[in-house]
Amino acid sequence: MQQPSDNLTPQPTATPMRLTTPDQTRQGRSYVVITPCRDEAKYARTTVESMIAQTERPTLWLLVDDGSKDDTGKILDEYAAIHPWIRVVHRADRGKRVVGAGVMEAFYFGADTIDLNAYDFVCKLDLDLDLPPKYFETLIDRMHDDPRMGACSGKPYFLQDGRAVSEKCGDEHAVGMTKFYRSSCFQQIGGFVRELMWDGIDTHRSRMLGWKAASWDDEQLRFIHLRPMGTSQTNWMTGRMRHGRGQYYMGTGPGYMLVSSLNRMLHPPLFVGGAAMFWGYLKAMFSRGKRYDDPAFRRFVRAYQRACLLKGKGRATRDLEDLQAMVWRQPGR
Repeated sequence: MQQPSDNLTPQPTATPMRLTTPDQTRQGRSYVVITPCRDEAKYARTTVESMIAQTERPTLWLLVDDGSKDDTGKILDEYAAIHPWIRVVHRADRGKRVVGAGVMEAFYFGADTIDLNAYDFVCKLDLDLDLPPKYFETLIDRMHDDPRMGACSGKPYFLQDGRAVSEKCGDEHAVGMTKFYRSSCFQQIGGFVRELMWDGIDTHRSRMLGWKAASWDDEQLRFIHLRPMGTSQTNWMTGRMRHGRGQYYMGTGPGYMLVSSLNRMLHPPLFVGGAAMFWGYLKAMFSRGKRYDDPAFRRFVRAYQRACLLKGKGRATRDLEDLQAMVWRQPGR
């Protein structure tokens, strides 16, 4: 892979720890990574090699090959035969890639084979990422620094003409391609919904219960997204329209969606990306599309979004976290 700018170039590290079971992990630092994937042969080796290079490897990395038609399964089996902390399960081919609900079906196909309570942290990770060596070590350190931090991630970048370009993700949530959860928080919110916009609903449900969520743009946490966010197996337009449809499903209000779409027009692909998002939202709204069936949750989301429009996301998020501190229940109490 062509290297990005200097501040994203991996630095030499010590030999990673070899972790295989929760008992071998330093106390309070065990984590399981679950990766649903399909037809990712183009990126698989880069992601796996970046995981092998981690200074703090997962106790278990469970990869769910969701009926790949390319060499994804063969590549993963090759690595699993060498590294005992890597396990691969294979699903029958459903015929095509299905985003949203399909990704979650594959995730739980793997998650249901293990006891998530046996690990301190659980991560949903895509197979099209190039992670810096201290990625997971740094996330765990941040989690230990703040007991209320329920979910976190680094920041995604993509390569354009050999230059690393930020995907412009907000600081107030963990990005969907690498969701790193405290297991107790993950269990309290009921895990992921098996629908489009699962990676937004989880963050809002976490805040409803008093947890925090964040992503950080630090050198040790910047990673390369080999397939940029918002694209799809077809094109940018389809991916952006899908995002707008997902926002409608989650409960986002039209005013907030308009502002969000206008802001997205300033980022690649210029104008058309934001326009496609808003069109996807409007199509779902006018066709009375399906919505997340929790009115209290949708009211919570819209109140937060109104605060974001009035105060800015940073201030609105801090105020909400301060307010929700009273409902937070510390694990074990």
